[in-house]
Amino acid sequence: MRRRDFITLFGGTAAWPLFARAQQAAKLPTIGFLSPASQSSWGSWTKQRLRELGWIEGHTVTIEYRWAEGHSERFAEFAAEFVRRKVDVIVTAGSAGVATKQATSTIPIVLAVAGDPVGDGFVMSLARPGGNITGLSLQQKDLAGKRIEFLREVVPHLRRFGIMFDAGYPADLLEVGEAETTAHTLGIEITRLGIRRGEDIAPSFETLKSGADALYVCTDALTVTNRLRINTLTLAALLPMISGQREDVEVGGLMSYGPDYPDLFRRAAEYVDKILRGTKPADLPVEQPTKFDLVINLKTAKALGLSVPQTLLARADKVIE
Repeated sequence: MRRRDFITLFGGTAAWPLFARAQQAAKLPTIGFLSPASQSSWGSWTKQRLRELGWIEGHTVTIEYRWAEGHSERFAEFAAEFVRRKVDVIVTAGSAGVATKQATSTIPIVLAVAGDPVGDGFVMSLARPGGNITGLSLQQKDLAGKRIEFLREVVPHLRRFGIMFDAGYPADLLEVGEAETTAHTLGIEITRLGIRRGEDIAPSFETLKSGADALYVCTDALTVTNRLRINTLTLAALLPMISGQREDVEVGGLMSYGPDYPDLFRRAAEYVDKILRGTKPADLPVEQPTKFDLVINLKTAKALGLSVPQTLLARADKVIE
């Protein structure tokens, strides 16, 4: 073999894997992950389960991340960007679902957590979604009464509490309505603390200075993003707080009761897996949570001068001491 032919052959052989990898990368399916909250939450749970299912970022799938950090005005921008990029499936959650639905009726959408997908118009029914959207329903409003019951066990003198929520999130409004219905039957007064941005949080606490026995915080992108700020103000006001996520309790909140969010986001990855393998969203029923956690922070209870009944501690999934 002549030297020139050998160099040509060797050069072509060496270049081929690079060309093949470039071609392979270009053909990788793309997942658009739109989180209404921050980079520190949610995405890692989905990514871990995707790896277990064989979808390894950069090798068998491409993942585009967008973090709105609680700024709802960015939802539509990110959703439109995913549509322009022609991603294969969009994973989103909570209040970002509305903007994503408005951006596309063809790209499959997986709602990792949705307050009330039927009531909010995302799907026709849980059993038969009927369009390009499927995922997991929180049914948060159904848990409002339970949270108030837990709060009363720790705060037996409960007569009035504030409820903080994202005033622009329909699922929160449903939850607030359910909480008010429960509170009314128990003779408890509720003060609404609707917020639309992080800057609204501190002023809302001024409303409670006239008298409140506790604080109920709805779980949404805005409150999750501002978790530390809310907890700091709650502790400073010496208010017992209950919410829907254990992470609130881990940073100083008194109690939480709600779905196991890591489990929901892992299950969302299973929807993505099925869609990337050819199943249509319309054929994937919307599922509801199967795991619920009651978490209690005894250190916070002690700081607030509260005694948590042993019967309640026995029912807790996690107790922080």
